[in-house]
Amino acid sequence: MLEIGKAQRTIFIRRYLRDRDLQRQIEEGLNVVEAWNRANAVIAYGKSGEISTNRKKELEMTVACLRILQAGLVYVNTLMLQHVLAEPEWADLLGPADRRGLTALFWEHIRPYGEVRLNLSNRLSIGGGSAAA
Repeated sequence: MLEIGKAQRTIFIRRYLRDRDLQRQIEEGLNVVEAWNRANAVIAYGKSGEISTNRKKELEMTVACLRILQAGLVYVNTLMLQHVLAEPEWADLLGPADRRGLTALFWEHIRPYGEVRLNLSNRLSIGGGSAAA
């Protein structure tokens, strides 16, 4: 089995070295994973972003909360991107390659430290409309 594994690894490395499309695909996948890891460090900044428990229930809760925060971040970012891209001047500026490069995974606008007041009686105003009371 070890020899088969070595042979498969060698075949993959040879294919990787000669196939530029495969190299790009792997690099893009790694970039996405690194971006998620950087976002996770911003979202879950306590204890250096590390999950420091071995209790199964606490671990499951921490991971579930992190996934909810990730999904919420990407959702709000997607809404903001759609709002900006709906403007006619952007339709002429962005080509297909530019649109492929867009991502909803950015976090420069969030405040990871300090107090954030959440008002559940108001909706987030995205898209030019006023917040509902």
